Amino acid sequence: MQKRKLGHSGLEVSALGLGCMGLSFGLGPAVEKAAAIALIRAAVERGVTFFDTAEVYGPFTNEEVVGEALAPFRDRVVIATKFGFNVTSAGVRLDGVNSRPAHIRAVAEASLRRLRTDRIDLFYQHRVDPDVPIEDVAGAVQELIREGKVQHFGLSEAGASTIRRAHAVQPVAALQSEYSLWWREPEAEILPTLAELGIGFVPFSPLGKGFLTGKIDAQTQFAADDFRNIVPRFSPEARQANQAVVDLLSSVAARLHATPAQVALAWLLAQRPWIVPIPGTTKIHRLEENLGGAALALAPEDLHAITAAADKIAIQGARYPAHLQKLVGR
Repeated sequence: MQKRKLGHSGLEVSALGLGCMGLSFGLGPAVEKAAAIALIRAAVERGVTFFDTAEVYGPFTNEEVVGEALAPFRDRVVIATKFGFNVTSAGVRLDGVNSRPAHIRAVAEASLRRLRTDRIDLFYQHRVDPDVPIEDVAGAVQELIREGKVQHFGLSEAGASTIRRAHAVQPVAALQSEYSLWWREPEAEILPTLAELGIGFVPFSPLGKGFLTGKIDAQTQFAADDFRNIVPRFSPEARQANQAVVDLLSSVAARLHATPAQVALAWLLAQRPWIVPIPGTTKIHRLEENLGGAALALAPEDLHAITAAADKIAIQGARYPAHLQKLVGR
């Protein structure tokens, strides 16, 4: 597995990370604990060194699984987790954003315990809190860095202005936001800002929450607790309209003896050398398929053809329902 550095931070990770959320949260029933641990360790065995979790995934249980799975390999891996929501374990998972400095510290201490570690390698603000100046947030993380409890500061789904203000107080190692062939908004303002400031980019949902694999169509039924049930882009009508992007990936994949998922990941990796996607999966054979995307080198003519064809496809449906969209791009 090739390595990449997240911007100017010096933080080196595998070219593809593993998004661990779906093992516990958001995409149907949680995976049985032993199977989740086995999958994470299989990723380590295959060269993955970058693992993404958050206190809210579960809540709490995902960090516990990640911590147990990675404990034997702690000095070989980079663990990223997140703060920024009020989280409860009794029925209500999210009851608003909260990035008050005291809360950030409390989350860090709890995450360290669940992750069975003495430091968080990358600590993201999960969503921007409009009630707390980002300078105060950056300052709070800076204190944790000085104490050795956190190694690097990250932001998630933040807008360009917020990124600049935070970076002026405490250098931001990475931004985590959605980016893929069916969500290319970051190209307009975010990618140039990150390039200017020397910040790495960690795209989540690089396979469009599974859609770009070609395994989802208008007839697919999701589990009752699957987040995609409330995402407008996953309505049956939108899925049917958006099949064009999967057809594009499939045509390229057939010619290159690859899969649509591998082409989608290879395209993303080719956009910038400091982009590190974090596809998630619950199955080892899908893990191996995804890692094959890091080994697939698309020729310049292929990249140009994919981008040009994608430019002509109008993706249908919002990527979040309205109540979640308002938390994005602040």
